[in-house]
Amino acid sequence: MKRSDSPVDVARRALLLGAAAALALPAGAAPRELLVVGAHFARVYERANGEFSGMAVEIIRAIAGELGQPVHFELYPWARAQSMVAQGQADILVGPYKSPERLELFIFSERPFYQDQMVFFSRSTAPFAWDGLYASLRGKRIVIINGWAYGDEFNTALKDLSVSVTNSVESALTMLAHGRVDLFASNVRNTEPVIPLLALEGKVAAVGRTISLQRGFFAFPKRPEYDIMRARFDRAFNAYVDSGELRKLGKRLNVQVP
Repeated sequence: MKRSDSPVDVARRALLLGAAAALALPAGAAPRELLVVGAHFARVYERANGEFSGMAVEIIRAIAGELGQPVHFELYPWARAQSMVAQGQADILVGPYKSPERLELFIFSERPFYQDQMVFFSRSTAPFAWDGLYASLRGKRIVIINGWAYGDEFNTALKDLSVSVTNSVESALTMLAHGRVDLFASNVRNTEPVIPLLALEGKVAAVGRTISLQRGFFAFPKRPEYDIMRARFDRAFNAYVDSGELRKLGKRLNVQVP
């Protein structure tokens, strides 16, 4: 023990080393169940009749099987899922895009596992041909989803735009369809499956130009006790990608992969 170390410092370091050792799965040790959390992402992370499915679920189950690591999945509102992982109350966050704010909260997997096109949706009765310039959006009422990342350029332009925030794709599409906003900024994968559920076929449509291309990752608490587990996860996931399994999975589930 260093002279400057207090008994509290020693106890804290021992606790962290103990947690790291548990996550490292030493020979003969019973592995701790990892809690995986996320929000509903179409074809990426879903639950129906109590059963979880989607790209992230299949990847994590495959990796957990290779590592002998039990996992448990839970579905939460997106803001809560992020908070749980940031605070170390859950172990893996499914699907976040990178942003400067999130890089302060999480450590991301080395590689992404899917990618999304972020676009605007407009009413078919009020089509909008966006030229890609944010100055063209001034005067337009835009709705975005709470907690989503849209890219640095979009974030920079926000201060000059009329933007409201809602918590779900369903609510945003309803606002758009009823004329309460002019544009809805979203990704194609999450939005297209909801349009027929709300009987909005032919009433809303994606604007042709892309806002940004965002890549989705797995994210982990930014805490030293997770370093060993995260490194093991990255090694297993990199091998999964290099084997071609990710590309096959993306094709089967109709999800774009990087």
